[in-house]
Amino acid sequence: MADTPFAAVLFDFGGVFTQSPFEVVRLHGEEVGADPELILSVLFGAYDRDGDHPWHRLERGEVGIDAALAEIRALADAAGLEVDPFAAFAKFGTGGAMAEAMVARTRRLRTAGYRTGLVTNNVREFGEGWRSLIPVDDLFEVVIDSSHAGVRKPDPRIFALATDALGVDPRRCVFLDDFPGNVAAAEALGMTGIVVGSDRHAAIAALDALLGAG
Repeated sequence: MADTPFAAVLFDFGGVFTQSPFEVVRLHGEEVGADPELILSVLFGAYDRDGDHPWHRLERGEVGIDAALAEIRALADAAGLEVDPFAAFAKFGTGGAMAEAMVARTRRLRTAGYRTGLVTNNVREFGEGWRSLIPVDDLFEVVIDSSHAGVRKPDPRIFALATDALGVDPRRCVFLDDFPGNVAAAEALGMTGIVVGSDRHAAIAALDALLGAG
């Protein structure tokens, strides 16, 4: 491990190791001639906070996917959304190959002695699918899935679950996520955050700048 104040790196899943679900929805909206921001709002609610939107409750494991989607369809009808808001779901995980560079960088972190964890807002019914996309158990010592933990980002408690499980002070953690609000929540706890954009190599370079070659 390089001479660095950091001991652990925590990662989001979607948008870091796969295409961002937000980007998938935006592209779908453009393809069908609908307002992408309206689709995002109907599907996911205000994602920079943890609220009572059906998607938020789904990600906390409080409702099943069928019940959540029924509520979201009602929201779409009320908003006058004339396209199927769920059509974009079929494209999740298909917008590009696995982020090989990010997987390789995570492997090097493990080899260098860094602690690693995954902190993901996810859906219980999607578990088998997303776990098949990358070697989750090889890459991460700790996996905090919101739908099993009962808490979701940006709630600070989900980050505490990860740092407590790793036994690492948040101030010694780096956190990577594609959603700026989640990064801000982690930074408020003392973590150092990296917002991952479409160019994952830029995020890896930012991580390298913090950790060195390790």
